[in-house]
Amino acid sequence: MSEQRGAAASLQELNAAIRWDAHGLVPAIVQDAVSKEVLMLAYMNEESLGKTLESGQTWFWSRSRSELWHKGATSGHIQKVRSLKYDCDGDTLLVQVEQAGPACHTGQYSCFYNEPALGVWQDKAEGQQATAGAASGQDRFEILNKLEATIAQRDAERPEGAYTTYLFEKGVDKILKKVGEEAGEVIIAAKNRSREELRYEASDLLFHLLVLLREQQVPLDDIMQELDRRHNK
Repeated sequence: MSEQRGAAASLQELNAAIRWDAHGLVPAIVQDAVSKEVLMLAYMNEESLGKTLESGQTWFWSRSRSELWHKGATSGHIQKVRSLKYDCDGDTLLVQVEQAGPACHTGQYSCFYNEPALGVWQDKAEGQQATAGAASGQDRFEILNKLEATIAQRDAERPEGAYTTYLFEKGVDKILKKVGEEAGEVIIAAKNRSREELRYEASDLLFHLLVLLREQQVPLDDIMQELDRRHNK
C-alpha cells in the first residue's frame, strides 16, 4: 500500500515538474536505449504518462484521433521503457526504450529516415571534421557506432536476404556459434602470424559480437563503461 502511495506521489511530482502546453500535452522523444538512435516523436498527456509509468510500455495521446494509444498494441511493436527523463525546461520528455520491431508505421526502424542534402557547406564541414578527427583520434571508433546502429536497424526491419536478418531469425544459438567460430579463426590467424588474416578475422569477430550484444539488448556503451571502470581501478 505504501508503495502505491509512493508511486502516486512520484507521478504527481512529475506532472507538476512538466510544462504542459495549452492542450495539456508534452512532446516525447523516443530513443533506442541500445543503439541510441532516435526512433520517433509523439505526445503524452497526464493520463498516457501515468499509463506509461504504470505499465512499463509507452502510451501516447493521438492528436489526430483525440484518443490514447498504446504503442504496438496492434502491430506488436511495443516499446519497453528503460528510462524516462525531462529536459531543463520541463517541456520535453526523453524516453529510452527497448524497441520490438520497427518503430515507424512505414516499417522503418526509425521515423527519421528521410535525409535531404544540406549543400556544399556540409561537405566542407565534414572535411574539416575528418581532418580534425584524424589529428585528435576522436573519430577512430566512429564505425562501431555506425555498425551498432545498422545492426539495430536490421534487427527491427528484418530485410529479406540480409545476413544480419538471417542471424537474428536463427536466434541466439546460431549467433553464439558464429562468435565461437570467429574467435577460433582469430586464434588461428594469430598463430599463423598473418596480420592481414588477423585483421580480417578480428573484424568478423567484432561484427558478430555486436550482433550478440544487440540480441541481448546490451549497449556498446555498457562495454565501454566497464572497460573505463577497470582502467581506473
